[in-house]
Amino acid sequence: MIRNKAMGHSFINVNVHVIFHTKQHSCTIKEEHLHRVFQYIAGAVRAISGHVYAVGGRPDHIHILSTLPTTTCLSDFVRNIKANSSKWIKSVDTEYKDFAWQEGYGAFSVSESGKKSVIDYIANQKIHHRKYTAQEEFQLFLEKHRMRTDETDANS
Repeated sequence: MIRNKAMGHSFINVNVHVIFHTKQHSCTIKEEHLHRVFQYIAGAVRAISGHVYAVGGRPDHIHILSTLPTTTCLSDFVRNIKANSSKWIKSVDTEYKDFAWQEGYGAFSVSESGKKSVIDYIANQKIHHRKYTAQEEFQLFLEKHRMRTDETDANS
């Protein structure tokens, strides 16, 4: 049994699966640049004290599984990653001069026991997207987590 005489430290383990999309579908990331973008985003997460489990996606969207840093709220975490990676992507090639991420994002909690399946899911994005578009995939996430959007409200 672990005994803690005083709670002098904070212990936080919040795993989060974050998904965000490019602002304009016409401004997607080239397949040959994706790996570098994933590496950059992983570094951006580590730079703000998050632990990265997986970064992946497709030319029009990104998935990240990481811990939420103990001193950062979720909205600041995502804003930091999106702002820094957008600025960096613009420096990769002149064709990305107008690149931007959409304003919104999805963030879903992941249990310790669920991490492996999310890591595998992110690693298999290329295969997964033979069946679903990014928009269909995101809608499935919202439904799985019982979240409603204006679009789903209108269809109910």
